[in-house]
Amino acid sequence: MSLPNNIEVASGRETPAADVRLCKELSIILSKFPRIRFGHLPTPLEPLDRLSEQLGGPRIWVKRDDCTGLSSGGNKTRKLEYLMADALANGADTVITQGATQSNHARQTAAAAAKLGLKCHILLEDRTGSNDRQYNSNGNVLLDLLHGAAVDKRPGGADMNAEMDALAETLRKNGATPYIIPGGGSNAIGALGYVNCARELSEQAGEIGLKIDCLIHATGSSGTQAGLVAGLAAIKSDIDLLGIGVRAQQEKQEQMVFDLAEKTAELLGTGLLIDRSSVKANCNYVGPGYGLPTDGMCEALKLLARTEGLLFDPVYSGKGLDGMIDLIRKGAFSEQKNIVFLHTGGSAALFGYPDLFGF
Repeated sequence: MSLPNNIEVASGRETPAADVRLCKELSIILSKFPRIRFGHLPTPLEPLDRLSEQLGGPRIWVKRDDCTGLSSGGNKTRKLEYLMADALANGADTVITQGATQSNHARQTAAAAAKLGLKCHILLEDRTGSNDRQYNSNGNVLLDLLHGAAVDKRPGGADMNAEMDALAETLRKNGATPYIIPGGGSNAIGALGYVNCARELSEQAGEIGLKIDCLIHATGSSGTQAGLVAGLAAIKSDIDLLGIGVRAQQEKQEQMVFDLAEKTAELLGTGLLIDRSSVKANCNYVGPGYGLPTDGMCEALKLLARTEGLLFDPVYSGKGLDGMIDLIRKGAFSEQKNIVFLHTGGSAALFGYPDLFGF
């Protein structure tokens, strides 16, 4: 059980028997894929009752994927369980990945590589143009280096996939066996981590008799949302899924998620079909660009820190949180009783933005 003993469920019902059966079937399917157990799973599912009371909407819960345990936790750990297993299955001695300067994915990849004794090369793209020393050297960047990764910078707009390919070729010529992990760990193999999360969340909700009306999360490179889309479809869940975009425009974001969800369903090998209408992203909270702060994000971070004692990051989870809070205030969930926010971690990035709150 992932809830303290003093927590009561306001309303809900147990997961239907069919869902239980489908969850077990999905677990069997996932067990066929190589996996390394990095995460502290299942992550907790907790109510945010002070926040719920303040906002006056549905009861808000949080799925604590900031508690996965690998280098301060985060959503990428679930993806890396499958990606790193695939790297080892392919005989890799080195992993290569890329991300923005304050990439949570890069940090967790560096940590996973260290745990497995693999070399790690990280390419960081300058998407903000910031010259601030703290932003470029502290937070996740500091942790990348602490975990022993080789870190190289690339200018904004660089073809990062081509950059990784070029680096891999150089490493091969020097006798290494590299394995390339896409940005965010977002391919069909990585998305299996969030197929599994959909199953895990459904089982948790069933244990406490909670009917989840909507699951909300930040969406960027698309792997987390694609995995959830495929996972919820596989167990025939009626949970409404909403991604809050942190980078791309809505049409592009939804298409990326849908395409990857289809590839993930194909990888599962069950004939699962993905309904395009199940892919929804609200991209009104990106602000001036990826990694660039917004007033709403800052207020959302302060609100959660001061009502629930939770820390979110300014790049990814913070903008997702801003979107959820604003939508609640606008009455978007007025017909729903219980919504869950998936906390994807990343508070280490706060130290790359020391002047963010003007303290």
